[in-house]
Amino acid sequence: MLRFSGAGVSDVGRRRSHNEDAAYLAPYVAVVADGVGGAAAGEVASATAAYVVAATALARFGAPPDIVVREAVAAALTSLRAGVAQDEDRQGMATTLTCVTTDGTTVALAHVGDSRAYLWRDQTLARITRDHTYVQQLVEDGTITAEDALAHPWRHVVMRSLHSGAEVPPESVAADVVLLDLAPGDRLLLCSDGVSDLVPQRRIAEVLRLGMPGAAAAVLVQHALEAGGRDNATAVVLDVEDGPRVVGTGTALGSLTDLANIVDPASVHL
Repeated sequence: MLRFSGAGVSDVGRRRSHNEDAAYLAPYVAVVADGVGGAAAGEVASATAAYVVAATALARFGAPPDIVVREAVAAALTSLRAGVAQDEDRQGMATTLTCVTTDGTTVALAHVGDSRAYLWRDQTLARITRDHTYVQQLVEDGTITAEDALAHPWRHVVMRSLHSGAEVPPESVAADVVLLDLAPGDRLLLCSDGVSDLVPQRRIAEVLRLGMPGAAAAVLVQHALEAGGRDNATAVVLDVEDGPRVVGTGTALGSLTDLANIVDPASVHL
């Protein structure tokens, strides 16, 4: 039975006053979310989305994971909109989301925004998510190069996210959902753009060679801080293993460590 064994680190960074990243990891689900909105409660958006998606995956263990994550993302959107209905100061809050979950046989990836997932396999690193950003669109159109994108002034303009606005077009909140062909020995990295923007991909590959997931996650975040730490930085490193089913508590990181950031914990029934 496939499962994840890993660790994560989330840091507020050197220029932010609070952490709007949220993450959760457990043997069968892991999530990274990066809140958008600042004063409009980005930390509430990320914590709520991470909680709802992870809790839904845990509650639906055994169901096809691609179906589970689609339902979980829809439930997260409902919770975000409920959060705005409760407090108008949250108007406009949104979050990215990158999640993997497994039923022990199949692994599904759900992704929206510009957080990222990478696969480390056979000493080779591959990015397995596509940034939903304006600059990524320019790269794909051939308007600019990938190198130009790194310094583009609009590189942080996100075109798709989990958004609390009730009137936003459905395509602007849609998550990409794919099945991953993973095997024991593979390693996954889920991270916010506070890591991927500041740590070059070649350096990410070097760090993922480290034996312990916790050490790799800590070193990646430290590199982001040393590069300026201009954003919250979160890295979750997961090793894919094969073994009997385990039952264990997960680990919450970032804004998810404060339950007050979750709009309605009772919205998911375990």
